[in-house]
Amino acid sequence: MSSKKKEPGFEEALEKLEALVSSMESGEVPLATLVEKFEEGSKLVKLCEERLKQAELKIEKLHQEDDSIALEAFAPEEN
Repeated sequence: MSSKKKEPGFEEALEKLEALVSSMESGEVPLATLVEKFEEGSKLVKLCEERLKQAELKIEKLHQEDDSIALEAFAPEEN
């Protein structure tokens, strides 16, 4: 059995990050706690970046597999 804690998804990590930033901006957090929250926030930022990169790579792969998916903006041909 694995005791490893499951990482949150993008939306959950973003919500936690927003809550951390809000509490840090309140000015009522002691310095020691502020440093801990900063460290946790840094980890959440990294996690969000990883999730976004994974999504980007998946979209690119789907685009390569199916050329009918148009990711570019539509520009009508000029006659």
